Amino acid sequence: MPRAFITGVSGQDGSYLAERLLEDGWDLHALVRSASAEDENPLDPAITVHEGDLDSPGPLTGLIDGVEPDVVFNLAGISSVAKSWDEPALTGRVTGQSVAVMLDAAWRTQERLGRPVRFVQASSAEIFGASDDVPQTERTAIRPTSPYGAAKAFAHHLVGVYRGRGLPASAAVLYNHESPRRPLAFVTRKITAGVAAIAAGRSDSLSLGNLDAQRDWGWAPDYVDALVRMAASDRPEDYIVATGVAHTVREFVGAAFAAAGIDDWEHLVTIDPRFARPVDAPLSVGDPSRIRDDLGWTPTLDFEGIVARMVENDRRLLEG
Repeated sequence: MPRAFITGVSGQDGSYLAERLLEDGWDLHALVRSASAEDENPLDPAITVHEGDLDSPGPLTGLIDGVEPDVVFNLAGISSVAKSWDEPALTGRVTGQSVAVMLDAAWRTQERLGRPVRFVQASSAEIFGASDDVPQTERTAIRPTSPYGAAKAFAHHLVGVYRGRGLPASAAVLYNHESPRRPLAFVTRKITAGVAAIAAGRSDSLSLGNLDAQRDWGWAPDYVDALVRMAASDRPEDYIVATGVAHTVREFVGAAFAAAGIDDWEHLVTIDPRFARPVDAPLSVGDPSRIRDDLGWTPTLDFEGIVARMVENDRRLLEG
């Protein structure tokens, strides 16, 4: 059976990826932290767990060499843009420099085994920053505007460097993608949980930052499917993974209240400048034409459906 090594397995994307690969009969190995966080998803006992920390990447080389994976999926890292402003150096090490270690380890393992070791990197639309291209494509200039985006850009460029060296490495430029497994620290889950609480009579307001920012929101399991397709491809490439449709945060809020049966919601939302980012790209929307044409990937769930599923889940959680 094929073997995968996954980082970030307990996060939103990692948990969906693990479920998908286990269903397909893969042997899974995963890097996990010794101390778990409250928002982490439980791990299937079929996964072989290896304790480690991306901020201390030294053992990663030996670990990847020992596991001898067919594919390395790197989904780990500091995933909050806001947190990256608070801890830019840590973000650079965990989200950027650790990828250099893993890419080099995969390449050396490939050289030793004499067979391909594929590498799929979870890149981010944040590498484009406040781009003039609308929508952004694989040819859009990389000009990040946050420490998180800069760290992801460093890792993204390294994927191309090692692909040129002979490693079958690909980067998935993932646009915003959501699910009920999104941690509460993210604004989308904050919105759906807040709306659920208001609908249940447990809260009377929702405080947010910039309602005018526009984002391309997709369904997390669809984006995991894109990662699997990229790993199976004989032609490693970098791909935009997006829906091609942008919505404002205000539209997300409206869709969440609509899913909860609340039409008159404007007076329930307050604007708090503390929740605004220091630099926030006003419009982020990707063109998924290449991955659609090359790998046959298309989204399966629309914007309203995504928001509705998240609100429904948060309402169920409140009901116990």
